[in-house]
Amino acid sequence: MVARFETQRLLAARARPDDLDDLARMHTDPAVMATLGGRVWTREETKAFLERVLDHWDRHGYGVWTLRARESGAFVGRAGLRRKLIDGYEETELLYACMPEHWRHGLTTEAAEGIVAIAFERLMMPSLVAFTLPANAASRRVMEKAGFGYERDFIHAGELHVLYRRRQRQDAAA
Repeated sequence: MVARFETQRLLAARARPDDLDDLARMHTDPAVMATLGGRVWTREETKAFLERVLDHWDRHGYGVWTLRARESGAFVGRAGLRRKLIDGYEETELLYACMPEHWRHGLTTEAAEGIVAIAFERLMMPSLVAFTLPANAASRRVMEKAGFGYERDFIHAGELHVLYRRRQRQDAAA
């Protein structure tokens, strides 16, 4: 289990119940939620999300980390790995969300790259997927910078999404 990790500018820690206020602030931000399906969440929905995240850690030994700026300790966002059923197949998804004041600084990409390294080097996962709405160019750039390639379109939550994939053996071939 990798409960904590650091990057050049971020401190990442396994999500915990104390993160509810920061996550609720993120999930009620219309700009953030426009990238995550378009609807802001209630505090209760965020609490339920956090409970699922905590349960995922207990069941799988990995999950979502909260991200904080190394210098200030400010809440940056959340990112992690979770098991997800996609078109009938269980996949491991790289997920991320960042507060608007931290957009366009490369922090989400930095977190994604750190998590990909953990997934492949420590957890020995063979493959990761990531997905977003087709119009979310910023998220697609994060995926591409983290070494993911477009695989196909698919329907998630009743909407068209783009699915990207990165395989561990790509790293070995490089």
